[in-house]
Amino acid sequence: MADLTFQNDPSYKIQGVPDAIKMNQLQNLLHDALISTDHVQQCAVIHRKDCSVRASSIGFSLYPDQIQMLLDAFRNPQQTREEGMYFADQQYKCVRADKNSIYAKCNKNGLVLVKTISLLLVATYTENMFAGVCVEAVEKLADYFKEKGK
Repeated sequence: MADLTFQNDPSYKIQGVPDAIKMNQLQNLLHDALISTDHVQQCAVIHRKDCSVRASSIGFSLYPDQIQMLLDAFRNPQQTREEGMYFADQQYKCVRADKNSIYAKCNKNGLVLVKTISLLLVATYTENMFAGVCVEAVEKLADYFKEKGK
């Protein structure tokens, strides 16, 4: 008879949902809630505590220093409104900045940042997209995460 001692080894036991599956679920959620609106060009979900990207749209890369700069914009919303912010090699004019949301524009492109308890949602839109639809989709997704305590 085969040796079945692996069944008692804790390293072989499934503990909750594996990270790869969680990441895939979050990736699908981003696509379904944001990209599928056709008014979000790129997006990402970032864990605020460690500045790690939990999921992002295809081809959207954010580096730790960029993420920290985005998070720092929430520390002084008044200053962010006055000075705008630098993102993706462009200077963005701030349209709205408060403790939970920042909306910024550069020419006809835009940036939407929404903070939840532990996450930061980042989305961009282009001139062929409606800013209001992008904002609404990101804010609704943020509300979903807030309801889940995230």
